[in-house]
Amino acid sequence: MCATSELEFFSILINAGSLSAAAGELNLTPPAVSKRLAQLEARLGVRLLNRSTRHFNITPEGEIYLNRCRQIIQDINAMEQEVLSLRAKPKGLLRINTTPGFGRNYIARAISAFLKQYPEMEVQLTLDSNQPDPTSGDFDIGVRFGLPPDSNIVARKIMTNRRFVCASPLYLRNNPQPLVPADLAKHNCIVLKQDESASGIWRFKRGDSSETVKVRGTLSSNDGEVVANWALEGHGILIRAEWDVNKYLQSGRLVRLLEDYELPAADIYVVYPERHYLSAKVRVFIDFLANNFSEITLSHSSVAAVKGK
Repeated sequence: MCATSELEFFSILINAGSLSAAAGELNLTPPAVSKRLAQLEARLGVRLLNRSTRHFNITPEGEIYLNRCRQIIQDINAMEQEVLSLRAKPKGLLRINTTPGFGRNYIARAISAFLKQYPEMEVQLTLDSNQPDPTSGDFDIGVRFGLPPDSNIVARKIMTNRRFVCASPLYLRNNPQPLVPADLAKHNCIVLKQDESASGIWRFKRGDSSETVKVRGTLSSNDGEVVANWALEGHGILIRAEWDVNKYLQSGRLVRLLEDYELPAADIYVVYPERHYLSAKVRVFIDFLANNFSEITLSHSSVAAVKGK
């Protein structure tokens, strides 16, 4: 008897609840089921079940064996589904959730290109600043900034993305450029109310040292596009993700400040609930995003070139 058959046999036996019920499911006689169980126990050298004429009770060793049986059977089924999905043509509805700004500027464009390659797919894109729980079942995949804290969530990085401190030349003409993070306390800072920086807490790191600054300003919003526009109009200093301000740094409309300091990373991930296999539509779209964003990864050298302007 092969090991896989033994696993399936024992799992069916426990689920059936009795030797006679298991015999019916396995198309065997009750004595044959009893003999097969005895052979399994003899091979393992332990008693898996304490049995009477009509009933049985699982032993501690049997509990361990059963749990491993079920996990292995589940893994084998998942492996087969995953292999089959490689040959399957992606089709059906794919539900995607991400933030408004990144969704409009990047994900929507990627979806347009994706559908040209996979015309049998349907895509529903939901833009949501609140970032709902990926395990809610309301969407298939989410696109998020930073690693999720939940260990039940799978995260695949699709883009490296830093955060920058920026201001417009107009603002800097009337205000001295900050040289260290502490100088920000003397400036009008534009606060994006989406994460811990919503309370004006900005964190910096240089080498092995870290620094936290409490900033203040006359403007704040929960919308990234709004705060970026305020900065462009000369209202103050802000922190924004590289994907959002790179074009303004290259054009000179914004200037990067405190370049010797690092801010908490904002790398971009595709997230989805931990499952034993991915459907063809989910797997293909994630691969498409990863390849698509590898081609448009923000150029650090182009940003650095702005320094001389």
